Amino acid sequence: MKKRYAFLATGLLGAGILAGCGDSSAKEDNKSIKIGATSGPYSDMVKEAIQPGLEKKGYDVEIVEFGDYIQPNIALGSGDIDANLFQHSIYLKTFAKEKNLDLKGLITVPTAPMGLYSKSYKSLDDVKTGAEVATPNDPTNQARALNLLADQGWIELKADVDPLTVSEKDIVKNPKKLVIKPLEAAQLPRAIDSVDISAVPGNFALAAKFDLLDALALEKMDEQYRNLVAIKTSNADKQLAKDLTAVVKSDDFNNVIEKSFKGFSKPDWAN
Repeated sequence: MKKRYAFLATGLLGAGILAGCGDSSAKEDNKSIKIGATSGPYSDMVKEAIQPGLEKKGYDVEIVEFGDYIQPNIALGSGDIDANLFQHSIYLKTFAKEKNLDLKGLITVPTAPMGLYSKSYKSLDDVKTGAEVATPNDPTNQARALNLLADQGWIELKADVDPLTVSEKDIVKNPKKLVIKPLEAAQLPRAIDSVDISAVPGNFALAAKFDLLDALALEKMDEQYRNLVAIKTSNADKQLAKDLTAVVKSDDFNNVIEKSFKGFSKPDWAN
């Protein structure tokens, strides 16, 4: 089951452990809360951009780091944590339905986009006909990669196809005669040593110490692929939900993103 979910979320970058127990919703009066995140840029985002804003509002914030995609939502559903940040809405909806959890996306945040990386080329204009392009082999991320290639004018996709589910069979024109090589997403950063271009999801690019701004191109990210702050649906109207939203929409939050999360794609609401 863990493997099934791995391609859907975008935030796994390291190992962590589940900490804390008990129903933290009971702590609302004293504003002692726990926020879960996967280790890496999204736990950093909580620490650097969200925690300080909440502390200004009087909260005592503990950050709980996780090393997988399963436990952050299990902990949220059980009340062990009050919110989490690691996943996009497609993953949240799929996971919550299969695990019978009543969870809700509160607000999207800046997210590391998929990019085209290369050691062979320095610019899009240099890419030659017949170039080998490595793409993720899972359906969700391959759809993103194909849309990214189409945005460069390198391929053309069926006009009526759902952009979230496109596959190689939906390519109607390939004027560049690209040779597409599907690979496991975790292999894509290393693939730039053996192929001309590699379409690398943002989380794997960051895990490999890539600079997002070094990409030949970054995807125009669909809102459904952006990571979000998730909460229990029953807490959607509580003060914490309102305060989390206010913090993420604040100038202080945006200033941290501009300084420390360069290349991250901002949500539609922020543009």
